[in-house]
Amino acid sequence: MSVRGIRGATTVDVDSADAILEATGELVREIVTANAILAEDVASALFTVTPDLHAEFPAAAARRMGWTMVPLLNFTEIGVPGRLERCIRVLVHVNTDRAQNEMVHVYLREAVSLRPDLVSRSTTPQ
Repeated sequence: MSVRGIRGATTVDVDSADAILEATGELVREIVTANAILAEDVASALFTVTPDLHAEFPAAAARRMGWTMVPLLNFTEIGVPGRLERCIRVLVHVNTDRAQNEMVHVYLREAVSLRPDLVSRSTTPQ
């Protein structure tokens, strides 16, 4: 068994707690479904938000989904001018027997522009 990383990102239209929790919950559920993940297999998850989002911690959405024993951290992305705004990103570390190239990375909403190479491999609806 190895630890593998699964990336994902989404965006919100407004900086509100409800929008951040809804979008993050959708993103995490899509990652879980696409990769057949059980909460007990998640080693940790790192969430980032762009500097224009500060109404809520995105990790709170994972806690609401039952990831109560999973170590979760929230960070602010570097504010690079001209980059995608109101973006939430996640890196989920999972214990799995699957190869790295079998991990399905999920990009939703405006975040599909971040990694079109990975979106084209995704089995989740965009």
